[in-house]
Amino acid sequence: MTDSNRLSEETSPYLLQHKDNPVHWRAWSAETLALAKAQGKPILLSSGYAACHWCHVMAAESFENDRIAALMNANFINVKVDREERPDIDHLYQQALQMLGRRGGWPLTMFLTPDGEPFWGGTYFPPEPRHGMPGFADILQAVAELWREKPAVVTRNVGAIANGLDRLAESAPAEPISPVLLETITERLEELIDREHGGIRGAPKFPQPPSLEFLWRAWKRTGRASLREAVLTTLDHICQGGIYDHIGGGFARYSTDERWLAPHFEKMLYDNGQLVELLTLVWQDERKPLYAARVEETIDWALREMRLPEGVFASSLDADSEHEEGKFYVWSAAEIDAALGERAGAFRAAYDVTEAGNWEEKNIPNRLLEMALGSAEAEAALAADRAALLALRETRVRPGRDDKALADWNGLMIAALAAAAQAFARPDWLAVATAAFDFIATSMTTADGRLLHSYRAGRAKHMAVLDDYADLCRAALTLHEATGDDAYLTRCREWAEIVETHYRDPAGGYFFTADDAEALIRRAKIAEDAPLPSGNGAMTQVLARLYHLTGETAYRERAEATLTAFAGTVRRGLLGYSTLLSGAEILRDGLQIVIIGARAAEDTAALLRVLHETSLPGRSLLVAAPGAALPPDHPAAGKTQVDGRAAAYMCRGTTCSLPIVEPASLALALRGEPQTPSA
Repeated sequence: MTDSNRLSEETSPYLLQHKDNPVHWRAWSAETLALAKAQGKPILLSSGYAACHWCHVMAAESFENDRIAALMNANFINVKVDREERPDIDHLYQQALQMLGRRGGWPLTMFLTPDGEPFWGGTYFPPEPRHGMPGFADILQAVAELWREKPAVVTRNVGAIANGLDRLAESAPAEPISPVLLETITERLEELIDREHGGIRGAPKFPQPPSLEFLWRAWKRTGRASLREAVLTTLDHICQGGIYDHIGGGFARYSTDERWLAPHFEKMLYDNGQLVELLTLVWQDERKPLYAARVEETIDWALREMRLPEGVFASSLDADSEHEEGKFYVWSAAEIDAALGERAGAFRAAYDVTEAGNWEEKNIPNRLLEMALGSAEAEAALAADRAALLALRETRVRPGRDDKALADWNGLMIAALAAAAQAFARPDWLAVATAAFDFIATSMTTADGRLLHSYRAGRAKHMAVLDDYADLCRAALTLHEATGDDAYLTRCREWAEIVETHYRDPAGGYFFTADDAEALIRRAKIAEDAPLPSGNGAMTQVLARLYHLTGETAYRERAEATLTAFAGTVRRGLLGYSTLLSGAEILRDGLQIVIIGARAAEDTAALLRVLHETSLPGRSLLVAAPGAALPPDHPAAGKTQVDGRAAAYMCRGTTCSLPIVEPASLALALRGEPQTPSA
């Protein structure tokens, strides 16, 4: 293997960004590890992603610096990892960094033995000492000296980190997650809410859709008004703040301030998918025009800027353009005046545009001064203004787009599109969702039915992680409910069996990687939510819904085993496990709705419309044709139409309601469901 930069052989946009660095970068592979062993050099692993601002900064400062590159090449085998393409590698070494008492983040900078064992690391380092931070050049020299002259220290660090990683991978079984524990966690989470601006108190602020959905479920379960207000206050501010792109649609990853004004401008597919689904769920009860508008605008953005020719969605848009964060998205008052003429005053008043600017002498359009939308006439005029500004913005240098498609992130967007399509009666959105799903099920799947994680430039690669299966199973179940096509249910069941065979830990729960995937030094088992819902949490929800749809106890047993495996972990940490806890609630108290009737018939459609307009988090829906046999273990087995009319049955556990044939009666019944936790 020659000493050179070999990233030009890769498909990842992030890796390709570094193909011309003077650093002798290589991708992670068995060949690379073998080279490190042969040369007796430590590995310098740098993990990041295409939309990462500080990754770009470190690249410009250090990886394009000939002197620093020479230090790297002389002393290390240098490995670049796209954390989105290889979340298994990134997560493992992020955990290792935490064992060193450091906060994780990107770019991740870790030093490993040739066997891949970590012994020291950090995140961003400036090229020279700055603001109390050591310089990267000094770090390279110090670590190289440590490796050569103090092997005992390296061995001690390796052992300490390895022990910590082993503890993290251990399950902590405990008593089942009870309604009392759910209420305790609900109260703890509610105490952290910023009642003025929404979200968790302090800055920076992340949207955290799983936690907001958990609070919404608690409001639906308990009827406690403060929970509803916590969710609405947060969503109002996210929708009206600068974290939302008011000109082009779509949400940025997080806000750097507590008001949701100044975003970190990168846009990620996974945030937008989760927020579309959450806004749809809350809109079903609240009917706020603001939420409906943000759902439609965000989907329009995704179709315009993120959809690839294959029908799936790209991963992200950079925060930077022309080497400046946010430049594409901010405005001066003079630009607004020139673009809108006599309309400029009204637009500037509505969107907080001033001569002095509201962020670094520029303006981030926002509507934080008023949470509600204006009159239909006023909003129509503002929409025309935004269209004019969008056309002008299109002439600017665009931020980079990471155009690889990831199976799990697409699963989140597909589920959101399918849910929104039902709620807002948008068959065009459903068509987009089915096209994306079909591409993944064919072109990102091996001949033996195994999913692949990433696709770009005509190549699907990397064995799927747990999140891929869990999020696509959720998407399949939502498409099954939306279309009635049993092929989606069948596909979900097939994937669930693959997960059971290749990802299950005999001690309970599921590993992040398959048993036949590329061997790393540890197999992680993750129950805590990150910006994405945890795979174990999402899989628990999938298994609970499969149990309710089929009545097959094997699914319930698998879900219960997963919940038991992490029950102790949840009790110790309390917060951060919203997806898993929502899965526990679905399993125990999930509402099952069965409609007996022809899906295309008017009476069936009328009942479905009521369901689609009612916020029922975690509910399962099954439409069965008259005379069709339901699974024998399903609580609605044997139920029929009433006098030839479509009939709805509401089931919990093994008990179903009397048949309901009138849409108005169904609406009343759905909103009058018991609001106290089951025993």
